[in-house]
Amino acid sequence: MGKTALLFPGQGSQQVGMGKDFFDQVPISKEIFQKANERLDFDLTSIIFNGPQEELTLTYNAQPALLTTSAAIFEALKQYEVVFDYVAGHSLGEYTALVAANVMTVEDAVYVVRKRGELMEKAVPAGEGSMAAVLGMVQEELENITKQISNEGTLVQLANLNCPGQIVISGTKEGVQRAGELAKEKGAKRVIPLEVSGPFHSELMKPAASELSKVLDEVTIQDASVPVIANVTAAPVQNKDEIKSLLIEQLYSPVRWEESVRSMIQAGVTTFIEIGAGKVLTGLVKKVDRSVKTYNIFDLSSLEAVVHDIKEV
Repeated sequence: MGKTALLFPGQGSQQVGMGKDFFDQVPISKEIFQKANERLDFDLTSIIFNGPQEELTLTYNAQPALLTTSAAIFEALKQYEVVFDYVAGHSLGEYTALVAANVMTVEDAVYVVRKRGELMEKAVPAGEGSMAAVLGMVQEELENITKQISNEGTLVQLANLNCPGQIVISGTKEGVQRAGELAKEKGAKRVIPLEVSGPFHSELMKPAASELSKVLDEVTIQDASVPVIANVTAAPVQNKDEIKSLLIEQLYSPVRWEESVRSMIQAGVTTFIEIGAGKVLTGLVKKVDRSVKTYNIFDLSSLEAVVHDIKEV
């Protein structure tokens, strides 16, 4: 029988109203939202459920909001005793994966990602950094382009290796723009600027990484109860010290999502369940390998449908 992996989305998947039916109808999920409010000492749930979208999208709100919502849905799923063998999350989503693997409490994780969002916002002044998705280009070719532009004095690098033909670049505004232009000249199908507030997963985030290390010192980190596929290495990790070190590196390193998915498939995973707002990650999984089964749990009816399907198997 094939193995199951739980996936947790990152920034960009946030939607006003996400998780509201769990808050209203599942007491254990409602507790997660309340714990997040208490730990952050402000009404995060009001921003999640009522918006406005612009406020929810701010990095330091979006990160704890997505984590809280996914963790609340995960708690509801746990009641059905669904067995899973691996967890993974995209960028911020890795923290939710760590909550699912009992590495951190949800309260501590919410606190860390709120601080992480603030540090990411502070690391590079607004308008100086950017990110763009490059479609239809081979990784090696794009990497050569980013190295060429960086060597010319404007930093840009690969940030998210999402799936075949979809790579996000990150760096200075000028570096990303020049790399995008050169990529198009060399055959990229499209270059899409991303609406983000900074050059995430680039060397420009190193100042934030040293500060994040101090934040992680404030919380308890334990060994993982199931293997977590780390963004930085695309390999399973369970040791608490290694997890902490990888979380710091993750801020300025590429998210190796395609490799992570391949690594889980190679380990025998045949079912991927994305937990939280949106369907971005299952979409990427399908682009890596169409033969695997994918599910999304984003509201109560999808939770019931997924549990029914999995239990039938």
